[in-house]
Amino acid sequence: MRVLVTGGAGYIGSHTVRALIIAGHDPIVVDNLICGHADVITKIFRIPLIVSNIGNKKLLEEVINGKHDLLKGTVHENKIIEAVLHFAAFAYVGESIKNPIKYYSNNVQESISLLESICSPEIRSQRVNNSSIPIVFSSSCATYGVPSRNPISEENSQKPISPYGKSKLMVEEIIKDLAKSANLKSVILRYFNAAGAAEDSLIGEKHIPETHLIPLVINTAIGLNRELTIFGDDFNTPDGTCIRDYIHVVDLADAHVLALDLFVENSKINNKLNTFKNKENCNIYNLGNGKGVSVLEIIKIVEIITKKKVTYKVSERREGDPPLLIASAEKFIRDFEWKPKYTNIEEMIFHAYKWATKSI
Repeated sequence: MRVLVTGGAGYIGSHTVRALIIAGHDPIVVDNLICGHADVITKIFRIPLIVSNIGNKKLLEEVINGKHDLLKGTVHENKIIEAVLHFAAFAYVGESIKNPIKYYSNNVQESISLLESICSPEIRSQRVNNSSIPIVFSSSCATYGVPSRNPISEENSQKPISPYGKSKLMVEEIIKDLAKSANLKSVILRYFNAAGAAEDSLIGEKHIPETHLIPLVINTAIGLNRELTIFGDDFNTPDGTCIRDYIHVVDLADAHVLALDLFVENSKINNKLNTFKNKENCNIYNLGNGKGVSVLEIIKIVEIITKKKVTYKVSERREGDPPLLIASAEKFIRDFEWKPKYTNIEEMIFHAYKWATKSI
């Protein structure tokens, strides 16, 4: 399948590109490289990378139709994209609270441009049953806000408490509307905290600046950072620090590839669920491990793995931080007969540690 991956040079996107290649798909990446890394796509995977915002409709439509100059001489030349994996977004909760316009402009407005392109009458006229190009949307547990119960199922109410979470929910709602009006087949994946790196350390997590807990704790342990800041130790949790559900980035990537099977006519999963035949064009799933780990527990595990002491200080709580987020991924596990490869938090942290120390 010819798959357009927006934000494919980023952390989760690049692991998914690798999974697509392994599964025999033909990915194309569009990424503005604000958070992504070009070398991963062009030198490691050696596939087309178009550097652009997804809001550039003229360029995006060239890519979708196989008309872009970088696609000449490739399997994509003059061939329409068959599916989209949409990762491109800003994803820092704290930043979204300080600068909400940045998040609504990028995460919502740019996504609307993408959706306009894949749902355009010109595109639909080229496809079976006048359908739009199907999409897997990278959403977030941040859409749930402070949940009324844990584990969180897909039926939990969505009351996001940050502009980041709100921006993801807005795009979800737009996709649901287009599922009805434009025959847009879609899968929305609300995932929890991505962690780890490729087991062979070929690719991993490298954000600038880094804001995710596990790499921050590792970087402090190995001396790249002087001190770690814990934001709040007075939450209503056993040790007072936030509890999160971590899912290995490789398992996330594999789940995205599995989700594409829903767009294949008469595939096993398509026949099993019968969703699109019943005109239920939008399928929503949580992705997580169903296990909660606190900030202090992460620190202890990193200290054991690295055999180093992690120096930290406690600061005030951050706005937008729920005390407890644990996923129920039973629906995805049941429908796709999926089993995560890496459910052990120690293993996730070890893979992240190997990646972090690869070039030291």
